[in-house]
Amino acid sequence: MKTRTKTSSKKVNKAWLHEHINDPYVKLANREGYRARAAYKLQEMDESFGLIRPGALVVDLGSAPGAWSQYLRRKMANSTGERGGGGVDGCIIALDMLPMEPIDGVHFIQGDFREDVVLVQLTQALQGRLADVVVSDMAPNLSGIASVDAARGEHLVELALAFAQQHLKPQGILLVKVFHGASYDGIVQRFKASFVHVKPCKPKASRDRSAETFLLGVGLR
Repeated sequence: MKTRTKTSSKKVNKAWLHEHINDPYVKLANREGYRARAAYKLQEMDESFGLIRPGALVVDLGSAPGAWSQYLRRKMANSTGERGGGGVDGCIIALDMLPMEPIDGVHFIQGDFREDVVLVQLTQALQGRLADVVVSDMAPNLSGIASVDAARGEHLVELALAFAQQHLKPQGILLVKVFHGASYDGIVQRFKASFVHVKPCKPKASRDRSAETFLLGVGLR
């Protein structure tokens, strides 16, 4: 017996669910054991720009549910590693305010990195080192109010940028998610003021209708 969808919101949810289930990246993620299709965004940008190298120290901001950390773990697996098994050639530190299921070889810290107790944990994990790469897939909780959502997204980018300026090597790399909107040009200008090389990129795994894109900054000024 079929039930009728009585509201537009139910129709939208049903359409989104149908699209999500049939998304080729969702299917691929299920086959390859990734927690989210987002892994393929990082993979594509890494393959295009050579972001992740053996022996690197990488910090993953806003890591939950862990798809980017999973990709990093597989990319940085040493010669004994297979699909996340074995050792890590380098160091991966993941941070998020939300809980994240453990990933072997990834040091996860739950909390807000602006808080002292979290910074102490981060300092201990870094062991006096600076990061080669900082990646951030952080996104705000959307309210549906464009101006509010833009401000929240801009704030997250500013947090990632401030984090990189404190914890990134002078020649290091910062990759962050940004959203096109009224604040986009200002964010790009701040990146250009902070990095020698800046490049926007939108991987194919990012849905066409999505306002998200990514900014890549290389070499701190």
